[in-house]
Amino acid sequence: MKGDYQDLVDEISALLGAPATLENRDFRLIAFGAHDSDDDLAMDPVRTRSILTRQSTAAVRSWFEGFGIARATGPVRIPAAPDAGVFRGRICLPVRYRGIVQGYVWLLDRDPEPGPEALEAAMEVAQRIGVLLAEEAKAGADLSREFLAVLTAGRGWQQDMAVASLRLALGAGAEGLHAAVCVAPWAGEAPSSVPGAAAVCVVPAGTADGAGPARLAVLLRLRSPDALAPALAALGRLLPRAAAGPAGAEAARTTPAGPAGAVAANGVTAGVSDPVRGLAELPAAWGQAVASARAAAAQPRLGPVAQWAEIGPYRMLAALAAGPVDDPATRALLSPAHRELARTAEVFLDCAGQAGRAAAALGVHRQTLYYRLGRVEQLTGLDLDTGEDRLLLHMALKAARLND
Repeated sequence: MKGDYQDLVDEISALLGAPATLENRDFRLIAFGAHDSDDDLAMDPVRTRSILTRQSTAAVRSWFEGFGIARATGPVRIPAAPDAGVFRGRICLPVRYRGIVQGYVWLLDRDPEPGPEALEAAMEVAQRIGVLLAEEAKAGADLSREFLAVLTAGRGWQQDMAVASLRLALGAGAEGLHAAVCVAPWAGEAPSSVPGAAAVCVVPAGTADGAGPARLAVLLRLRSPDALAPALAALGRLLPRAAAGPAGAEAARTTPAGPAGAVAANGVTAGVSDPVRGLAELPAAWGQAVASARAAAAQPRLGPVAQWAEIGPYRMLAALAAGPVDDPATRALLSPAHRELARTAEVFLDCAGQAGRAAAALGVHRQTLYYRLGRVEQLTGLDLDTGEDRLLLHMALKAARLND
């Protein structure tokens, strides 16, 4: 499909005698024509950034949309604006299908300007691009539906049938290497495109694991296990704008690139599964991604993007702590009235029971630490010199954090 777009963009470039750039309606780069000019102005900052980062900024998008390109049915001329980094005027050819804008073809305005016949021919090519983009969007919607069915189907034959349907929809790529990504909480619709994704969907609140907020699910397609890190970086560049509507758009202008900055700006966390081959293990991979996102929310040092391989004890706790912790021994300690005592106990246990390290981490005197630990033992009835009591308390504290 990418080759088809490139051929059509090259055709428009030849018709109008100017290098063309094709972006989808979210201003993500799809294809671009090479330019052979020695004129530095032919590559103004806006076009350069679009090609190098595969997307335009929210500010640039707002500037261009102000000229009515989303409503236009014919070429739109946009003047230069050096203050905005637009050193050359543009011609925008809206790419539409059945009246709905699918994307935009951009050309740097030239002297002499393209004639009406050349522009008309270019618009005909843009219409062919619109058909391809619409077909691709429909295929993406079908994949989203099949992907969602896999993530929400009950175990047994229902899940097997859902996996088989997704495998059929993905075709030959179904047997490749994949990783599941969970972003939570998620506001709004799924982004129309995600770099490296085989499928994307929004899992509504209450339908995943029987509880939880709405989540964005991404099925990443990987060439190799080593490709996971760059795939996540590409995904992260998309999240600031898409995660929370207008607030996310503002975050996109102030957040560093990469998955960590993306989710931090919107108060959400992301979890990533281990890579899996084929789709048979996809439901389990989604469980890993959800657990990793929960761990990132529970433990700041793991997040805001956590990978299953790196969350340690939370791998087991996520499976055990399906609901609120209500062990009789720890019930009183976990009440809001004893938040500081609970934190003291958790830090002490995180420090393997070493009082000096725990006191330093808490910023308190050792005697203060010993007093608090004595209060913990009184509230719980547990003996912190006993291994099993320590294990029970530590698990309860971590599980409670996971369910906050």
